[in-house]
Amino acid sequence: MTVHNRDHGKITISTLVPPLIKEKKRVLTLKVSLLNEGNKGFNLTYYNELKAGQIRLLFVDEAYAKRGLTRLINTVLTDPNISQRLYLVITKGNFNEFLAKHLDETDNIDYYLYRMFKHYEKKKQGEITVVNLHQFMKMLYSRVSDPQLPVFRAEGEQFLYEGTAFFDRDSMVAEIRRKDDQINQLLYRDRFVRYLVLPDLSVTLGNIRAHTRKKLTPDLSSLSIEIDVKGRIDELDSLARIEDNFHYAALTQKIERYLEENVIRLLSQMQKLQIDPLQIGGLTSKPFSEPITRDTWDRHWSTMKINVKVRLHLEPLTKVRSSS
Repeated sequence: MTVHNRDHGKITISTLVPPLIKEKKRVLTLKVSLLNEGNKGFNLTYYNELKAGQIRLLFVDEAYAKRGLTRLINTVLTDPNISQRLYLVITKGNFNEFLAKHLDETDNIDYYLYRMFKHYEKKKQGEITVVNLHQFMKMLYSRVSDPQLPVFRAEGEQFLYEGTAFFDRDSMVAEIRRKDDQINQLLYRDRFVRYLVLPDLSVTLGNIRAHTRKKLTPDLSSLSIEIDVKGRIDELDSLARIEDNFHYAALTQKIERYLEENVIRLLSQMQKLQIDPLQIGGLTSKPFSEPITRDTWDRHWSTMKINVKVRLHLEPLTKVRSSS
């Protein structure tokens, strides 16, 4: 289901029918005041009853997300038939037009998209951000953390991953892409990332696994982050060619410093926006102590000193591809 175009209190919602079966598809669209009003309207215009439990993907237009998702999420949560495994996605472009271009195909575009998100969630791969309803709700109603969601652009017949949306409570306030998004994947959870592309260094790392440890000082004046990154050098530009162990060690150190600088830069962006999509504020929780308030956390977080240490553990250099 897609939600977009809030206008004078009304929202435009669309759904693809029939859901997840091999019949000729069509897109149903309604302008409604309430989400459940739309569900009722769909059932009046479609020959078969649509059940809320059939919804597996909820696509929300970027403009709608910037105005706040609380009303939408609360409506979804009150329906006991809707699965907590429902995937949430921010979209750009004309998503309905993208769906329309796939209506006559037998590839079941709805099932394909659902399987894609399920695959990346199960494998814990950091190529794309994957967030289900339960996870979003947990972040949204946390005292100190903020949600993040994947951003895709509908462009003709393609549905392209663009990056990750950051939220301030329920409203989208920023989007990160490419290099920043890759670093966010490593920090957000311990993930497997197939490729870590570092064009500034003319290097691509492959088969990356990261383990991150975060620690706050008791007075909340500073944050220390240690990141152990394991992987291999997968591709080198000719300018970064390694001739001996000395060059290999120097390149390793150069990559470590580069990652440290970019982690600090990304976290500084979060501090300026006073958002916590990495759930660092959760480190303040202690047994038998009163939880910190959001205002107190924002005040400390926005001025906190950040120290980052990256340790890069690369596989022995054997087969390295050069672009030359």
